[in-house]
Amino acid sequence: MLSDLELIEAFIKNSIEGKEVLLSNPNLRGEKIYDSNHLSSKGEGLLLTFKLNDKLPVFHLKEETSYWELINQVLVAHNYLLFGKMDNRRFYQYQYIQLPKGYQGNCTKAVLLWRSWWKYRHKILKGGIPLEMLIRTRNTWYPIKNVECGHGLIYIQTLGQEIPLHGNDLVVWLHKTN
Repeated sequence: MLSDLELIEAFIKNSIEGKEVLLSNPNLRGEKIYDSNHLSSKGEGLLLTFKLNDKLPVFHLKEETSYWELINQVLVAHNYLLFGKMDNRRFYQYQYIQLPKGYQGNCTKAVLLWRSWWKYRHKILKGGIPLEMLIRTRNTWYPIKNVECGHGLIYIQTLGQEIPLHGNDLVVWLHKTN
């Protein structure tokens, strides 16, 4: 029997390949309904959808689900990153994004970016154009110059702007792998 993680991985892999899914375990069920693959849980209903044969392949992930972190992790591993705002059904849209070579993608709450910042801070603050961490805003990757906290917000400073975020806001960012 597939674990939840294995089932989610198989659902996402098959969807990306344009294949219909029919998967289940005691917690999750993946199946084709009409022209889309749907991943559902017994307790929470619909979690993730993928419309087959779309020119622009997009996953739609339910906002508040206990499976969000696990599904998000697998989507990011396949370079599907959060794109745009939540829709009126309270689902986030994930699109394939070609990442720059030598970087790993992340889609996390802003507070986790802030924590990661401390790991790379010594390299970034040396001067020059900081390329250790990049943030996606306005459909472009921008180097992160600094991350600060104050007045209940996290401020991300790039070369061209300062982005104020609440700790639970989702943010798409990259870090160098080596």
